[in-house]
Amino acid sequence: MEVISHEKPPGLVARMWLYLKSLPEKLKAKVVEVVNKVIKLGKDDPRRITHSIKVGLALTMVSIFYYYQPLYDNFGVSAMWAVMTVVVVFEFSVGATLGKGLNRGLATLVAGGLGVGAHHLASLSGEIGEPILLGFFVFIQAAASTFIRFFPTIKARYDYGLLIFILTFSLISVSGFRDDEILEFAHKRLSTVIIGGSACIIISILICPVWAGQDLHNLVATNLEKLGKFLEGFGNEYFKTLEDGESSNKDEKSFMQEYKSALNSKSGEESLANFARWEPGHGRFQFRHPWQRYLKIGNLTRQCAYRIDALNGYLNTETQAAPEIKSKIQGACTKMSLESGRALKELALAIKKTSQQPITSADTHIKNAKSAAKNLNTLLKSGIWEDCDLLTVVPVATVASLLIDVVNCTEKIAESAYELASAANFETIDSAVSTEKPRSVQCGAGTEKSNADCPHVVITVSETTPAGAMADRSLKA
Repeated sequence: MEVISHEKPPGLVARMWLYLKSLPEKLKAKVVEVVNKVIKLGKDDPRRITHSIKVGLALTMVSIFYYYQPLYDNFGVSAMWAVMTVVVVFEFSVGATLGKGLNRGLATLVAGGLGVGAHHLASLSGEIGEPILLGFFVFIQAAASTFIRFFPTIKARYDYGLLIFILTFSLISVSGFRDDEILEFAHKRLSTVIIGGSACIIISILICPVWAGQDLHNLVATNLEKLGKFLEGFGNEYFKTLEDGESSNKDEKSFMQEYKSALNSKSGEESLANFARWEPGHGRFQFRHPWQRYLKIGNLTRQCAYRIDALNGYLNTETQAAPEIKSKIQGACTKMSLESGRALKELALAIKKTSQQPITSADTHIKNAKSAAKNLNTLLKSGIWEDCDLLTVVPVATVASLLIDVVNCTEKIAESAYELASAANFETIDSAVSTEKPRSVQCGAGTEKSNADCPHVVITVSETTPAGAMADRSLKA
């Protein structure tokens, strides 16, 4: 028997009362959420806080031209152009600020001169022909400048400058039709733009500078390191048996998902490289540092990351191949993955430290990975899976093929890293160490003689990789 409820829903007044009653709690929760987001944003990159302070300082400085009466008498309302320049020019990094500042300054200078010239030519044609000629000049320069912006190289570096060029030329040439003080207007606009741009550049460089080149350098190295971490742990995760169980929890395996940030880093790398080209020499980076080499390494890193993403798909699939099928290629695949991961981490270290020594170590790991890939090819051609079902073999064979591709990508990345090291003059470490002559040494049986009677000893120390050291021990045994 159904029980029918006769309770009436709360009325409008009751609902309003409940809403108002819960409003303080909701408001408090919202405030706490916003505060937590602000704290997290600042902790993720403390330079954001510094940048905000720098922008406020720059705006305060250029505002003096509007507040201080003697300066206002010289510039008038045109002082607001300095404020606008700071707002649109001041960027997060030094390179971005320099690029926008120089673009704006040069575009204003060139457009101002051409605008004054266009006004002078148009005024020679009389009252009837002047507006027609001015309109023709504005049309020609706007159409030509807009078309030039479509060139990729121009758009990457000078797009903002062309926009300012169109704006300034139009303002000066058109306003000169009604205002006879066109030279004064052009002079004030150029002066205030230079003042605002100079304030941005000086503060950006002198106060806690953020270098786009350094960010690009670290980003490329970090992406390589993330790929190396994945490859180092892939072999054990893929070939673990059901008896082994979960080798680690999700928190411990989270590093195997870090590689995904490298998949979408192209736009960020290109922007940083473009900004870095504007920056002066700083730290380990000279003015003409080969930033384009970083983009080449970044492209190869993404190609490797795509293959790693495919490997990750086979790692997380619900249907896994039988252990006896995997075991036939486990040794070669695990070695390829491990050695490729170590090579990528060595290359990341070489870029971070701007040193060529880790590249030499990476070459050893790449040789080991290529040797394992060669052994795997021989093993696959020997028909090890002739008696197995084709459907169960295909996933394992695909993983093996992807690992071989990863080894080839790693070799290409190493070649590009060596080209970068040569072009950027990375540090080289001489492993030969010669000892000084001792003042007195024991020569013979308990007889102390001067160093003149004893031979000079030269000890050469050569770094060996762990794999090389193990090989030496096995040969001696």
